[in-house]
Amino acid sequence: MLAYGFKSNGGPEVLEEIQVPTPAPGPGQVLIEVAYAGVNFAEVQHRRGEFGEPDGPGGYDVPGLEVSGTVAALGPGTAGPAVGEQVAAYLPAFGGYAEFAVAGTDFVRPVGALPLASAAGVPCTYPTAYGVLEDAGRLRAGETVLIHAAAGGVGSAAARIARALGAAHVFGTVGSAEKTGLAAGLGYDALFAREDFVDAVLEVTAGRGADLVLDPVGGAVRRASLTVLAPFGRVVTYGDLGRHGDWTADVWDLWKNSRSIAGYNIGDVARRSPAVIGEHLAQALSALASGTLPHTPPTVVPPAEVAEVHRRLEAGGTQGKTVFDIARRG
Repeated sequence: MLAYGFKSNGGPEVLEEIQVPTPAPGPGQVLIEVAYAGVNFAEVQHRRGEFGEPDGPGGYDVPGLEVSGTVAALGPGTAGPAVGEQVAAYLPAFGGYAEFAVAGTDFVRPVGALPLASAAGVPCTYPTAYGVLEDAGRLRAGETVLIHAAAGGVGSAAARIARALGAAHVFGTVGSAEKTGLAAGLGYDALFAREDFVDAVLEVTAGRGADLVLDPVGGAVRRASLTVLAPFGRVVTYGDLGRHGDWTADVWDLWKNSRSIAGYNIGDVARRSPAVIGEHLAQALSALASGTLPHTPPTVVPPAEVAEVHRRLEAGGTQGKTVFDIARRG
């Protein structure tokens, strides 16, 4: 089958069009003929080698954490969606940039009335957004939320979900001042430039701060986020876009200022509590299809542009969700 992958870790240029064997579904798995594949920052990390060296068929790894398409086959003894049904799936072991992908039934749900292009951007992005808000963040109605990397896939999903869950105010930060004008279209009350968000957040909240901060950036942004927390405020960390490495929080500071830090990793949740991912995926697909949860259609590009898309994503030059139209080669 046709796929897009890499044989050595490195920059976007290592991605290439390849031929690899079509995977066979095992027990508890389904084979999906992929229509669209979502693009996520974790796939940049995968390509760079942050999850190890390529070890897939023929020495290639195929990125891709989320897909939409049609069920082509069921594994032995598998009770799941019917062959021919349109589904969306989360792929914790990657493999989405391909004509076919295998997924465990815990991570596969029917798309319903949602278009396949939109559904492809849901299985990783939306369960993560629900997870950081509800599971790790313990969001309650009436609270104020601050979302870093606000114009990205998870950020823009989390803004709308936070509002649906009853947040009173939703603010965000972006990497460039030019993006602050996107606030209304992405569902925010306001967006701030990330380099000076502390004063802006304290001003707009009359000094009280935010109850919940979602941070995939790390480094100085994570440290500064602690200083804008309201009493009993929480910072949820779920990534390290800036490649800052580890950092140390002062427990004395957390205690004395009634602050908390929590973590969320969708891969860990998928390993230890897979049903949670399926529940959030079903919740998101239903809400998006019904219009209960508003969304902006993704940017659809041919997979031949995979290197350029990775380049823009790595440089922070994207907004919203991008998906590959797998059947469209050029």
